[in-house]
Amino acid sequence: MPDLPNSPAADRNKEPILARLRSSLDEHGAALEIAAGTGQHAAWFAAALPGWTWQPTEADPAMLPLLAERVAQARLANLLPPRQLDVTQPWPPFPEPFDAIFCANMLHIAPWDACPALMAGAGAHLAPGGVLVTYGPYVETGVPTAPSNLAFDESLRARDPAWGLRQLDDVVAAAGGAGLALAQRHAMPANNLLLVFGAA
Repeated sequence: MPDLPNSPAADRNKEPILARLRSSLDEHGAALEIAAGTGQHAAWFAAALPGWTWQPTEADPAMLPLLAERVAQARLANLLPPRQLDVTQPWPPFPEPFDAIFCANMLHIAPWDACPALMAGAGAHLAPGGVLVTYGPYVETGVPTAPSNLAFDESLRARDPAWGLRQLDDVVAAAGGAGLALAQRHAMPANNLLLVFGAA
């Protein structure tokens, strides 16, 4: 079997995120993961939440074979083969709406257009009562930004001027344009936030 890429950050944050997912989600449902990357989160959450069917997706076609291998190695009946999905393009058809859509660490490593596209796609593909859960660093009005996040933002913009930490107010406004409202805000380790959006 090929050596699979490993994200140390995903290993560090998977347990704190899981704890919040347990408190925010029902015992059963169908989840769509956006920007699944290495698949570490997908495999971990599917194993820990056996009542949930987990559909990982990834925009980068080069990542799909590695993500598929991660899924195969996990050998979990509730972890589905990955599909390609770029939020800024038409989303592929899915058989049913999702009870949860999960997206970690994408909004700051993508052009701003990805944010309203994510919100619009979530608004169209969530079942009644479903939630969109995002995770990552944000800039908040009236809240001092951690020096590590400022340095991270600078490094992202040096790599691509279209990238960078997003203003939480802007993200909430984009959600509102798709009929979603911020329902929960959770401070997480390493100056990240987990946000839960539901129908406005």
